[in-house]
This record gives sequence, C-alpha cells and structure tokens, in this order.
Amino acid sequence: MAPLALDLVTDRAAFEALKPEWDGLFARAGMPQQLFLRHAFLRHWCDHYLDAGSRICILGGRSSGRLVMLWPLLRRRSLGLDILQFMGAPVAQFGDVLVEPGPHRQAWLDAGWKALDQLGADLFEIRQLRADAALSRPEAALLVQRQDAPFAELERRVSVEGPSLAYPARERSNYRRRLRRLAERGELGFGALTPGAEARELAATAVTMKRRALARHGILAPTIADPRFQKLFAALAGDAADEVGLRLSLVTCAGRPIGIDISFDCLGRSFGHVIASDPDFEREGIGRILIHRAFAEARARGSAVFDLLAPADPYKLEHADGSVAVYDLAMPLSRRGHLVCALALPRLRPTLKTMAKRLPAAWVRRWLKVTRRSG
Repeated sequence: MAPLALDLVTDRAAFEALKPEWDGLFARAGMPQQLFLRHAFLRHWCDHYLDAGSRICILGGRSSGRLVMLWPLLRRRSLGLDILQFMGAPVAQFGDVLVEPGPHRQAWLDAGWKALDQLGADLFEIRQLRADAALSRPEAALLVQRQDAPFAELERRVSVEGPSLAYPARERSNYRRRLRRLAERGELGFGALTPGAEARELAATAVTMKRRALARHGILAPTIADPRFQKLFAALAGDAADEVGLRLSLVTCAGRPIGIDISFDCLGRSFGHVIASDPDFEREGIGRILIHRAFAEARARGSAVFDLLAPADPYKLEHADGSVAVYDLAMPLSRRGHLVCALALPRLRPTLKTMAKRLPAAWVRRWLKVTRRSG
C-alpha cells in the first residue's frame, strides 16, 4: 500500500481550490446518502453559516498523489471547549466522510481517526451519522440520541392515479376526495422546477410557508426560524449550475403556491428536505397531497427511493417501507472531553428537548416573530 499523506485545510480559499479533486473523489466514492458532502453544497453553506466563531478544518488524505479521503469538519469553541463537528450543520441532514472504496479503506479511516486525535480538540460532535455511513460508529463515542430516517420505495408507492395499492383503499379514496375539495377553492396546478430564478423565489416562499405552519401549531424549530436557513435554500435553488441536485415539486390553487417540496436527488435517490404546505389549506389535506406529488415527481426523475429523513414522525411512517438508524454521538478527544461525555451530555440534551416541547404555543409564535424581524 502506498503511504497515505495527510494534510489539513483551514481556510476558505484552500477549500475552494479543492473543488476539482473533491468532485472527482465524490464521483468515485460518493453514496446517495452523502449528498450533503458535495463540494457545491458545502460552498453555499459556507456563504451563509461560516462565521467568525468557527473555522474550516478539512482533513484530506492522498495516496500516490490522488485524493482518496476527506473529513469535511468545522472547528469552534463553545463553553470553553474546542469542538470539531461536520461541516453543513444544522442544515445537512447527515454527516459522514468521503473515502475511496478498496482494500485500504479501513486503514485510511484509522489514519484519519489518529490524525483527529492529534488536533488538540476536546470533543468531536458526530451528528446525524447514519448506520450505512462510510464512517463507522466508534466504540468510544457516547450515544447522545438515536433516531430513524424512514424511506419510501417509489415503485411500490406511486401509481398513475396517485397513491398505489400499497396504501389502504380508504387512503386512496381520501386522496381523490382531497383533490376535489382543493379544486373547489380554485383551479389546481402541479409542476416541477430545477434551479433558476423562479426556483429561488419559490424556495424562499416554501421556508416562509413552513414557518407559518410551525408557528400555527406552536412548534419550536430554531433551525428553520434562523434567517440563514431561508437565505441558503434560496441560494441553492437559484444556482443555475445545478450541482447539488435540488428539485422543487409544486402544487398551486388559483395560481397561488399552496404546497412546495424541496428535495435533493443523488445517485438514484431523492431526499425530501423541506415539505411545506400552506396552513390555510390544512383542512383540504394539502400536506398529504404534496407528499404524493413529491413521490410522483421523484419517480419521474428516475429515483427509486424517497428518503423522508429523520425523525420518524407518524405522518412519515404512513409512507415508509423501511428506515435507517441515525445517531448523534459525542467522541471525547481530551480529558475535558471525557468529563463532558461522562457528566453533562447524557443529561443536557434530553432536558432541553423536554423543555422545548412544554413551551406554550403563544410563546413559540412570539419567539418566531422576533427571530424573523432580527433577520
């Protein structure tokens, strides 16, 4: 085996310069669920989320001069700790590393872990690591949270008329009834868009629509409420170079968008990131109509599977043919990191999640209004 030469990229210009090699490695090694590791996606993410409190920390490995491994990481300080995490958070739904397949793959990953241990950080926050990721779940890591990412097999779920026979007769009947009820409010339209100026505007509309729906139900979603989230999706949808596989599915009523799905396609699989429906059309069942339309559009584009992403909410499970476990882990890299993992993390996150669920809906709506104004 040729020796593995490791190097560290810590500035934006060097990250940009990696694009040709990065794209080449993704073409050789990328898996569908690694869609958020594409250079173009992370470049847009840097435009909106990279700030003065964090810096790029990309570990690369070359064998015989060829790039064979990438750990796209970010380094930041929080509460006195030096923390490593995957680039892309909190928008990227999965974290992982790119590593070329072959007999030396595990040796390269082991070398990556050893290099990480020598960076002087306290903690590696491994968020949204799928069970089918290239990076195996390390035994020394603390399990902070486990979720499941449901997926639908599109050949089984989609028919010419909408929901297939995989759904109960009642659901198929309800689908037709919902279409009739929506049509009573205006002429229905269905469409699909690739990145461009129109898609940019609709992506921003989708995020606004999603915020309205969450606020109406008193659901706290800081990631979506953050102004950067909307700006990032607008930029991704407006990038006519179309390097991230973003696709929009659209339902309109009387010419007005009432349902917008923002998905990403990667290697024969679609990932539904933002499924937004107008809360003023909830009674007519626009949310369910939109999911079936998103499935149909994805299948028409050639996707075999539609990943609904974690968590496994009840409405997602109604469409699921399986799921993949997704883990949030904390890997200690120093004595302080070990103390945090042993004493703080096992208690902190569950407590915060419980507190968030118990907040009154009116408080959540007020907080969302303040957040939007600040953006």
